[in-house]
Amino acid sequence: MKLRDRNSNGAPADQQAVIDIGSNTVRLVIYGGPPRAPVELLNEKVAAKLGKGVAENGKLSDKAMNSALAALGRYAALLRARGITRVHTVATAATRDASNGQAFLERVAALGLAPKLITGEEEALTSAAGVAGAFPAASGVVADLGGGSLELVHIAGTRYEHGSSLPLGTLRLPAMRSDGPAKFKRKVEKLIEGTESRCGPGETLYLVGGSLRALARYHQHMIGSPIDDPHGLAMEPQALLTLCRKLQRNTVMPGVPGVSPSRLAALPDTAALLAALIATTKPEHVVFSGWGLREGLIFNDLPSAQRRADPFAAGVRTFAEPMGASPAVAAMIAGWTAGVVGSSDYDQENLRLSATILAIASQQIEPNLRSVTVVDWALHKRWIGICGAGRAMLAACLLANVNREIPVDIELLAKPEEIHQAVAWGLSIRLCRRLTGLAPQLFSSAELLATKGQLVLSLAPAITPLATEVVEKDLKLLADHLSLKPVIKRQSL
Repeated sequence: MKLRDRNSNGAPADQQAVIDIGSNTVRLVIYGGPPRAPVELLNEKVAAKLGKGVAENGKLSDKAMNSALAALGRYAALLRARGITRVHTVATAATRDASNGQAFLERVAALGLAPKLITGEEEALTSAAGVAGAFPAASGVVADLGGGSLELVHIAGTRYEHGSSLPLGTLRLPAMRSDGPAKFKRKVEKLIEGTESRCGPGETLYLVGGSLRALARYHQHMIGSPIDDPHGLAMEPQALLTLCRKLQRNTVMPGVPGVSPSRLAALPDTAALLAALIATTKPEHVVFSGWGLREGLIFNDLPSAQRRADPFAAGVRTFAEPMGASPAVAAMIAGWTAGVVGSSDYDQENLRLSATILAIASQQIEPNLRSVTVVDWALHKRWIGICGAGRAMLAACLLANVNREIPVDIELLAKPEEIHQAVAWGLSIRLCRRLTGLAPQLFSSAELLATKGQLVLSLAPAITPLATEVVEKDLKLLADHLSLKPVIKRQSL
């Protein structure tokens, strides 16, 4: 990082922080990387449970406030030490609803922070902004479940308005469910119906919040999913309702990696609320989002041109650039192979280009670690703007590029034809890479075409010495995959 790329306090210019004073947890997240696809550099939380006292008697308890203030004092000190001055500090439902909430915020301000108490509507709209940032084509209802409240807002791309905040946070649910499932269901459905939050034909319910992500992670663990990040997990409403009914009856939860015991213990309550939410909003699809309020604060600060950018492409470019992966060279590879494995689908071509960039970057990984590393990149790295099928295709492409077999569990995430297509991408990248050594000046001396049942590699005289047995094998791998006959045409002078 050059000096000119740092702010006056010494922190990298792209770093900013969000302090989220929630009803259940008080959290600090420091972000860096590209503004359109920020990366978490530090994520700390303390379960202060500010909302517990509010739910019981309308006040923040001394114990909860002291726990929160100790964490906030640490966060303020860390930010000063790191020189980070771009800080969003927001307080939500618990502080908003507490009779002593203002006094608590004054103590927060004394730590050198500048807390903003946001309204229920602001909280809903900011969470919707986070979903819009993660899913640019979002259409439906955003539901953000926190410890003190449930926020609902309708979303259509980057348009979201009239958010609602309901007293249905996870800390309130146990008392509400104590009157029995029938009364709980009627009360929750009546509250949600009052917001007029409905999904229209073809629309999606987007689920935000740690408790809902814990439910998604539980599902992933139980089905043996190769993906352990719940962001982007899509489920059909009926399948999710079946899961919710099962969870409501559970009294003992198995351990799930990455999910705290307290979150697991709250799953029956979360499932009961989610079942009522699905029944009332009537979505055609359900998607879990790892982006919400905190990312919405950052997304709202972006210029409109940056908001329109593809978050997956932006994240891939920034991630791969330090490993020498040039987007320009990747575009040349994609162009060179377009006649054989290209597609007219815009989203598929964007995915293919990003996969090509990562394939180039993977060459910097030690060979005996390469296949494991690319699977981690594809399945476990927090990418924004890519679904489970896209992750599977990314993994299939990157593994084919290093000539490794595709694990069966990856094939569970996408259709066979999608995996077949992605393998073709990887084999074509491999052929181009091994023929040219990624020297751009050589691309124009070779042409790859599929014609009359043949996969033809035409070589200009200057490049014919490069077509050794290794290249012939790579051409055959790709040709066999495409059910074509491999042919090398060496042009004469």
